[in-house]
Amino acid sequence: MSIRPPPVAPVQPVSVSGGAQAPSTAVPASATEEIAFDIRDFSLWYGARQALDTVSIRVPARKVTAIIGPSGCGKSTFLRALNRLHELTPGTRISGSLRLFGEDLYGRDVDPAVVRRRVGMVFQKSNPFPTLSIEENVLVGLRLNGVRDRAFLRQRLEETLRMAALWDDVKDHLRRPGISLSGGQQQRLCIARSLAVEPEILLMDEPCSALDPLATAKIEELIQSLRETHTVVIVTHNMQQAARCSDRTAFFYLGKLVEFADTRTVFMNPHNPQTEAYVSGRFG
Repeated sequence: MSIRPPPVAPVQPVSVSGGAQAPSTAVPASATEEIAFDIRDFSLWYGARQALDTVSIRVPARKVTAIIGPSGCGKSTFLRALNRLHELTPGTRISGSLRLFGEDLYGRDVDPAVVRRRVGMVFQKSNPFPTLSIEENVLVGLRLNGVRDRAFLRQRLEETLRMAALWDDVKDHLRRPGISLSGGQQQRLCIARSLAVEPEILLMDEPCSALDPLATAKIEELIQSLRETHTVVIVTHNMQQAARCSDRTAFFYLGKLVEFADTRTVFMNPHNPQTEAYVSGRFG
């Protein structure tokens, strides 16, 4: 029997300007909503520098959650903590609790490689393997995990390229190098590569920052379609993109979670003056 966790503790925001500030808002999920990440008092340090400060947030499953905030506020660090990529940086340490569908993500018996299969990552700059073909780029994760069934691999190749809205563009050119594609196509190829191993979660760190408006629109359409089957967490500096794509939005400032609520609330009626100042462009 599962035990419902207690409400998320509020975080006191850091002042942006003079005057009293309202307390942080972190809206808990409804009783019927499945939770992908349940994070309590999570802090992270790179050596002596604290990058995240007692973050508490419950990220719903099969929704799109946008992470916004000014540069250096901890957005990307938070994202990397969700699949333990930050551990690749020497001197990193954490405190607090981070659970993935109820399981302790940082348990002593948890293999980070398994975590990263469950929680895929798409980076700001598209990074197809330059020596591999389009087909090989998509299937590399499956092959590294020992999958050799050709029929299954072929099926998974087409499925994931279709999910990434790339199949029609490349189906006759699968042997061409992945880097022969346009920038937007390369990013969708990287998304297909992440999806091929069937992750439960897809993390996206500024996936459209280097793309033109047309390519950005295709990525946003893809994000919208993925919410039916996947939990998506996206870091973005683009306020319009966050408003268009996400169900929930979290605003970070100086390593703290200032506000977390439905996206419409964050952009139209935020509870915290810091959030209002940021989304309205008065700072950041």
